[in-house]
Amino acid sequence: MGRGRTVTVFGAYGHTGRFVVAQLRERGFVPVLSGRDAGKLRALAAPDPGLEVRPASVDDAASLDRALDGADAVINCAGPFAVTAAPVIEAALRTGIPYVDVAAEIEANLDTFTHFADRARAAGVVIVPAMAFYGGLGDLLATAAMGDWTAADEANIAYGLSSWHPTPGTRTAGAVSGERRGGRRVRYTDGRLEYHEDQPTLLKWPFPEPMGTREVIGEFTMADVVTIPSHLSIPEVRTHMTTEAARDLSAPDTPAPTAADENGRSDQTFLVDAVVRSGGTERRAVASGRDIYAVSAPLAVEAVHRILTGQTRTVGVASAGEVFDAPGFLRALSPHISFELRQQQTGS
Repeated sequence: MGRGRTVTVFGAYGHTGRFVVAQLRERGFVPVLSGRDAGKLRALAAPDPGLEVRPASVDDAASLDRALDGADAVINCAGPFAVTAAPVIEAALRTGIPYVDVAAEIEANLDTFTHFADRARAAGVVIVPAMAFYGGLGDLLATAAMGDWTAADEANIAYGLSSWHPTPGTRTAGAVSGERRGGRRVRYTDGRLEYHEDQPTLLKWPFPEPMGTREVIGEFTMADVVTIPSHLSIPEVRTHMTTEAARDLSAPDTPAPTAADENGRSDQTFLVDAVVRSGGTERRAVASGRDIYAVSAPLAVEAVHRILTGQTRTVGVASAGEVFDAPGFLRALSPHISFELRQQQTGS
């Protein structure tokens, strides 16, 4: 393989990590398998002895340096990202290579923007947190919906999931986030994040057909409240979740995802509806597809491809919508994601 094709995947043997490794190989990259469990790494590499295994731990900086040595980029798939993001970013900065992660943890993503923006910019390194279904996709959709607008009054991202079977990693990350919040909920309002103890509200959301109007939990806050305001002038950003999916997530006995096709994807489907409003005018971008974990792989790998081929708009810490051409990026994800910009609607 030529220059610019080697990508270290930290947390390669995890649920999402496996999808990322497969997607890298499908796109012609050379994945380097990394993570703290050497046995799981060797088992993952066993069907293809050509795959390189480099065990590493976030509490051993030298091992991370070895894992990234000679790589052109790193994708961090190992949660909880409150623990892994900073050490792997530090290693990427020492090595001088771009960093992408699939973190859905609000506080971990906020930490990345807060602690690494200046250093990454000074080093000329691109760091893209939340380059996944939550955080990255919603940001790309909101950015695409904005079009030529430079500001909007509010953005709403509604998640229409047929179900949500959380992985063990999702449950662990949720527990870490919950502990950091002291059991409180979080929202983005009046241009800032705030923590509160208000009870969630139920709303009816008019999803595009064929889903149609569905009940959602209002302000079921996801990582979009970090990524979108990081570069778009929108003082109110809200995310909503279909009640069935939210109940699946909160139930302690909901099983992990199970493969339903030859690629390992589950039978879960999703529709993400992003609506931005300025005055009485709304603009909408819609994406649909299958398996929220599997689809994070083409999101992350397309990001790496664009960074390594110079298709970026900035350096430093940046969300997907800021660093990439959002409509072009979303269209490039076909056939993994169907994307549509809806005609703007004018209110009364």
